[in-house]
Amino acid sequence: MIHVGIRMADITGKEDVYREATATGYIKLKPSTIEIIKKGLVEKGDVFSASTIVAIMSVKETPRILPLTHNIPITNVKVDFEVLDDGIRVYVTVKTTARTGVEMEALTGAAIALLNIWDMVKKYEKNEDGQYPYTVITDLRVIEKKKGV
Repeated sequence: MIHVGIRMADITGKEDVYREATATGYIKLKPSTIEIIKKGLVEKGDVFSASTIVAIMSVKETPRILPLTHNIPITNVKVDFEVLDDGIRVYVTVKTTARTGVEMEALTGAAIALLNIWDMVKKYEKNEDGQYPYTVITDLRVIEKKKGV
């Protein structure tokens, strides 16, 4: 028998436990773009509503995007935004009662929310050559993880 070098972690013997993870990330934007967002003038619509929906959807789709993650019951997704002078910070908290954690789901939600923000405001971020010299997504990380609380 040949074993492939990639396999899903076996969680068969683990018990269901409450688990929670919060991930964050940051998108640097031009101050003028931040003002457009604040005034609700983005041509594609409400950046925060759309990015919240995208984050929730991507959390639920994580096993399809990252095939070695387990399909677990998501019991809650909370998405928050912090608008700063030069960008937006996204926070995604995911909860479950399962045999494995939700860090990858939280990271996926934050990453896709940031990509959605970029997509919605790219028109305002381009320079005269059609490039994005100012726009950067950074600091994607898990900031808190809870188990058994």
